[in-house]
Amino acid sequence: MDITNILLRPEEEKDYNSVENVTREAFWNVYKPGCDEHLLIHNMRKTKEFIKDLDYVAVFNDEIIGNIVYAQTKIIGINTEYDVITFGPVSVLPMYQKKGIGKKLIEHTITKSGEMGFNAVIIYGNPEYYKKFGFINSGEYTITDREGNYVDALMALELYPGSLENINGKFSEGEAYKIDKHELEIFDKNFPYKEKRVLDTQIFKE
Repeated sequence: MDITNILLRPEEEKDYNSVENVTREAFWNVYKPGCDEHLLIHNMRKTKEFIKDLDYVAVFNDEIIGNIVYAQTKIIGINTEYDVITFGPVSVLPMYQKKGIGKKLIEHTITKSGEMGFNAVIIYGNPEYYKKFGFINSGEYTITDREGNYVDALMALELYPGSLENINGKFSEGEAYKIDKHELEIFDKNFPYKEKRVLDTQIFKE
C-alpha cells in the first residue's frame, strides 16, 4: 500500500455507521473480550466535549479504513481547572494496521490542534509509540491521573513551547469517555455477531 494514496478528511454524518463498524473491528478482543470503543464514539459525538473539527477519517479506494476523534478535557488543580484536549480511540481496520495510517491521522490532527489554538494534548497510550510524536510522561509536568497517581501510560504534548508550564493537577477525561455496560449490550445488537474471547494479551478480562 502506498500511504500517499490515503485521503484524510473530516467525518460526515453519512460516515457514522461505517466509522463505528471500523472502530468495532479495530478493537474487538484487543483490550478485553469484545470492545466498547464503537459505542464510545457513537456517544461522544453527542457531548459538548466532542471536537467536531478534529474528527477525521482515513479513506482508501473510497472505503473508510480509519478514524480519530478528540474531546475537550481538563487538568484539575487545587484552585483552578485548565483546559486541554485528548484523542482516542484511533481506529484502523485490522488488515490496514501497521502501515502508518494511524500515524498519519495523529500527525495531521495534532498539527490542526495547534492551528486551532489548543494548548496541549493529554492521552493514555503506549509510551514507546507516542514519544515518536513528541509526547513525554505527564509526570514531567506534575500531572497525575484522576486518582492522583503518576502512571507511565499518561502522556502529555505541548502544542506550543511552555503551554504546560506551571500547570499541574489531576487529568480528567470527563463525561465523553464514560461507558454504560447495559447500554453497550443493547447497542452491540446493531452489529453483526462477533465472538467475545478471553486472550492472555488483554488488559481487562471483564
